[in-house]
Amino acid sequence: MNLVMLPDIRNITVSGRIASGSTTLAQGLSDKLSWKHIEGGDIFWERVREQMGLHSKDTHMRPDEEDKIFDEELKRMLKEEKNLIVETKLAGFNAQGIDGVFKILLVCEDEKGEDHTDIRIDRLINREQSSVEEAKAEVLEREQNDLEKFRRMYAGSDPNWVYWDRKYYDLTVNTFSHNKEESLAYVLENIGYKPQSSQI
Repeated sequence: MNLVMLPDIRNITVSGRIASGSTTLAQGLSDKLSWKHIEGGDIFWERVREQMGLHSKDTHMRPDEEDKIFDEELKRMLKEEKNLIVETKLAGFNAQGIDGVFKILLVCEDEKGEDHTDIRIDRLINREQSSVEEAKAEVLEREQNDLEKFRRMYAGSDPNWVYWDRKYYDLTVNTFSHNKEESLAYVLENIGYKPQSSQI
């Protein structure tokens, strides 16, 4: 399949809360555009976790220096490379001020704007074939551990700061009201995707 070129977009970031659908969307975009999908957070965290012998939810025990090194490498890729789909929680936040990066946020919220943790936990159970307890630990404990660490490192310990603040993103996709096909179609429309304009 030919590489698809998009007007004014060199790279795309995909971010979202755990089990919000970011991996599914990023893979769909990668397939449709023939761009490289980098699931940076998981690759990075798995390496550190194995080195330190930590549980997957224990992100708060990761040395801050590891995060800083990863963030700088991510920013370098977004600045210097192209045709990447970069999927990490902080990808959109780290892409602030970098030209040519289209930043996508995924949420799972009802019409009142309330996050549906129950749906995200259920998705994780089905995707990973994990137990209810394991899925709850991943969604609830890991997310809180991530937030505490990120707030300390990037937001002066502001208790209200969240990486899913819409101000950091160009487009928000709600997977509570959109299935994976609808979500992908919505994004493709908003990035100016035209199948007939594909080129090598």
